Amino acid sequence: MLERTIRPRHAIDLALTLGPLCRGRRDPTTRVGASGIWRATRTPEGPVATHLRSSGNEIAVRAWGPGSAWALAAAPVLVGATDDDRDFRPLHPKVAELHRRLPGLRISRSNAVVEALVPTIIEQKVQGTAAKRSYRALVCTWGEPAPGPAGDAGLLLPPSPRFLADAPSYAFHPFGLERKRADAIRRACSYAHRLEETTTMAVADARLRLCALPGVGPWSAAEIAMVALGDADAVSIGDYHLPHDVSWALAGEARGTDERMLELLEPFAGHRGRVIRLLMAAGIRAPRYGPRLPLQRIADV
Repeated sequence: MLERTIRPRHAIDLALTLGPLCRGRRDPTTRVGASGIWRATRTPEGPVATHLRSSGNEIAVRAWGPGSAWALAAAPVLVGATDDDRDFRPLHPKVAELHRRLPGLRISRSNAVVEALVPTIIEQKVQGTAAKRSYRALVCTWGEPAPGPAGDAGLLLPPSPRFLADAPSYAFHPFGLERKRADAIRRACSYAHRLEETTTMAVADARLRLCALPGVGPWSAAEIAMVALGDADAVSIGDYHLPHDVSWALAGEARGTDERMLELLEPFAGHRGRVIRLLMAAGIRAPRYGPRLPLQRIADV
């Protein structure tokens, strides 16, 4: 076990900051509790389980497994300690209020592109509940115990890209994944090395490489860029609810379009993703009209 202490220059709320890394409360790769946050991931140096806990103005990080040294070196960017919002101008009253109320919300950067990409592909064109259930089933079936005591307690590593690339498309069907999304995952994982290279590229270039992959469009690229690349300006174009939520929060309009959302976010260029994170963390949602959509069957996707 290796450990280090981070002393960030600004307040950090670990649960808020690392929230996007967790795919639902039952995500088997991440646990958030009173004792801190446990996370299992695969690094360039091997698998690792990390435990992060904040106390006062310090964050204690412990790591188990072959990837421990890599994880400790990357911990400051993971927890948002290097996130720079000094040029952020929360001009809208609601945004200014949330920025004051949630000073510990920072933009994290996991540097784990494929691990962000797999659940993002699963989330395409389906309800969030179904996507989280599918991802959990996939990890519980094909994942491996995390190194150290967390693995003994049930924390799981995501399946390796090589395993997912080699799995036949029909093997994904029990998780509620039809051939289109299964093939997108398999194809992406076969190019895992090229995708992980995007962590060393400018965000604009990284997005181009991501979108060059069949099955990954602007929506998926933005979702991945926010989580894996720490893109504070990421906006998920094509999201079902997001335009409504942003329009409601910033203009009091219960329904919005991608174009209207971008218009409202334009004054925050460079930090549009940060604004969205603040709105979502505050639980701001546009009114929902009509009955909930039924969960889709795999044959209907």
